[in-house]
Amino acid sequence: MKSFHVANEQIDYLAVTEAALQHEAQEQLWQPLRQAIHERILPGAVAVISYRGQLYRYAGGWATDTPALRIPATFDTIYDCASLTKVTVTLPLILILAQQGRLSLDDPASNYVPELQHGAHATITIHQLLAHTSGLPAIVDCYSHSWTMEEAIQHIGQMELQSAPGSARAYSDPGFILLGWLFQQISGMSLDEGAQKLLWQPLHMNNSMFCPPSSLVANIASTEYDAAHADWLRGIVHDENARQLGGIVGHAGLFATANDLLRYGQSWLIGVNGSDCAWLAPAQQSIRLLRSAIQRQTPALPQTHRGLGWVLEGDEADVSGGLLSSTAFGHTGFTGTSLYIDPELELVMVLLTNRVHYGRQHSIQQVRRDFHRTIAASIRAHMK
Repeated sequence: MKSFHVANEQIDYLAVTEAALQHEAQEQLWQPLRQAIHERILPGAVAVISYRGQLYRYAGGWATDTPALRIPATFDTIYDCASLTKVTVTLPLILILAQQGRLSLDDPASNYVPELQHGAHATITIHQLLAHTSGLPAIVDCYSHSWTMEEAIQHIGQMELQSAPGSARAYSDPGFILLGWLFQQISGMSLDEGAQKLLWQPLHMNNSMFCPPSSLVANIASTEYDAAHADWLRGIVHDENARQLGGIVGHAGLFATANDLLRYGQSWLIGVNGSDCAWLAPAQQSIRLLRSAIQRQTPALPQTHRGLGWVLEGDEADVSGGLLSSTAFGHTGFTGTSLYIDPELELVMVLLTNRVHYGRQHSIQQVRRDFHRTIAASIRAHMK
């Protein structure tokens, strides 16, 4: 693979054993990112990899790259995580409620959200919302109508279902908006309060948040140019629906660093492999809950390999690159983010970019695949 020069590049690793990847292999890990930055597919990237006790980190390019302002991407840069919110905030908060016995995943969501108590909507289960098999459509337009959260929930409860609940998979933002609302109704906490108390504090995720304060804006990667603000968005959530609904929503709105997301990914790796994951009680029930979340929940649906929230190996949305184990699972975010975990390889991979900074037309699906494939190839060569 051709080598490229990238501005502001930082690379480091922490080896706690003698089994670290060789220096040449470490350098190879970052080539797909260097190439994408060099070709201006991405302004910059921050990546963190944890492999069997070894930590490898990369930061390169720009967090902001505009005619008026250039800010380097660093290990401390905070990114708009977009749909990673679904699996890093909403999913674990729902699982915590299930572990506490405050809900069952097989409960109809209408038990907790009265707006769903009619027709086929009344049969949609929490499980189906998590697995994207509720029948709800992919998107809902809240921002054009200037809806409040209450108005959005009411509208979602009246949306025509695309399929009978449980009969098909359709990735659905409205489904996760409902899940975030459902958490609030049961717990009495907002999503950010729940995340802070139940996730971020136990995992020491000190740079994770919704609605970042203005004091942190200088450390936040810019997303897309927004005509209404006459500027590139920094610290204002990119997702228009999340922005309209106050920035604290079940489908999008999380801002975080790569290091924080690594801690979260490691908690899943630890929990799935049978130990205390810190945010679920240390009990066999918790281990079973985590393992069930990464098992295929859609066996009757061809080309659909979905867990609860998570994308599994072989799904149409899978960008793992083809060399991870069959137990790997992950998720992406529209702004250019991703988190992938492979329990068999004891591997966690975080990639944070702001690919929309140069415009939404810049797809990084192949960059993601190349990045994950390069890591997996280096590890498999190291294991021989």
